[in-house]
Amino acid sequence: MSGHLEPIRLPANQPPQFYRGGDAIAALRGASPESKYGPEDWVGSATTMFGQETNGLTKLPSGIWLRDAVRENPSAWLGAKHVEALGDSTGLLVKLLDAGQRLPVHFHPSDSFARRHFDSHFGKTEAWIVVGTYGDDPRVYPGFKETVDKATVNEWARSQDAPAMLEALNSVAVTPGDTVYIPAGLPHAIGEGVFVVELQQPTDFSLTLEWRDFLANPEKAHLGIGFETAIETLDTSGWDEERLGSIVKRTAADEASTVDLLADGSDAFFRADQLRPAVSGRSTTLSLDPSFAVLVVMDGSGTLRTEHGGEYALDKGETYVVPHDAGQSTVEGDVTVIRCRPPAPEKRERS
Repeated sequence: MSGHLEPIRLPANQPPQFYRGGDAIAALRGASPESKYGPEDWVGSATTMFGQETNGLTKLPSGIWLRDAVRENPSAWLGAKHVEALGDSTGLLVKLLDAGQRLPVHFHPSDSFARRHFDSHFGKTEAWIVVGTYGDDPRVYPGFKETVDKATVNEWARSQDAPAMLEALNSVAVTPGDTVYIPAGLPHAIGEGVFVVELQQPTDFSLTLEWRDFLANPEKAHLGIGFETAIETLDTSGWDEERLGSIVKRTAADEASTVDLLADGSDAFFRADQLRPAVSGRSTTLSLDPSFAVLVVMDGSGTLRTEHGGEYALDKGETYVVPHDAGQSTVEGDVTVIRCRPPAPEKRERS
């Protein structure tokens, strides 16, 4: 195996947040919760929290930051075609997110807006894969029910009228197996009791309309650019049931060994598949093409093998970062794995 990069099992990486949660992450990993404010586990992260130097970054067992390891050898980690399209960015941030309370109403910038205002090639399109729920009524809130003018939204932000903001959003009950694609600009919130694997572009740009009782001041909510400017990238259009159907996907009943989890169009930003080599009485060995990937083992146990002879146990709660250099690999066993990847190089071009 010398000379080739291999998959690396990762420990938890839970930078402190402003909202409660984390019990579901601890239960998945078979650990005790370290804090009531550890609701996010940043898995295979080469991204820092907004305005911070290292918080959010994944540290590899060798002691080096994953970000720096990738920068030192981007082709081995990411593949030559990825580097040609996206440079030495992984193009992906994966989180385990356990909402121990409802998150505030917020939205994220598009690529073009982020380029103008944050000097970033990436905005923050994201997607949620619901892997667990608890409580009486777990829900998510994607998009406005009806078109809202921006002056009204600006007034909501000024007065911090949280009830009006939440009432204006769609309210969608979710169960494990549901996925929601959140294009940049779409206002949203995640309700209490929703545990997701979240894929997103590799930034930490959150523009928070409902900041009171969550953030210390409005500057942290609009990231220093002002609400009137931030709202320029907000999608204020109405999302009726038909439009919601284009971003919400129900996958629980799909018994295929490989399930494409996300809605059409999301593959320009990231990809996610559920891998189950043993399902519905069938058992097979799944073959995976070379790719940078983050693996989250949701249940059971199995084995990951690489073309260079590497063999890795996959047990519930474990997470791995897989370099492109690991080559063709296989997964087998009675195991459920979510495989998260950046977009295929032909889907994205570095701008």
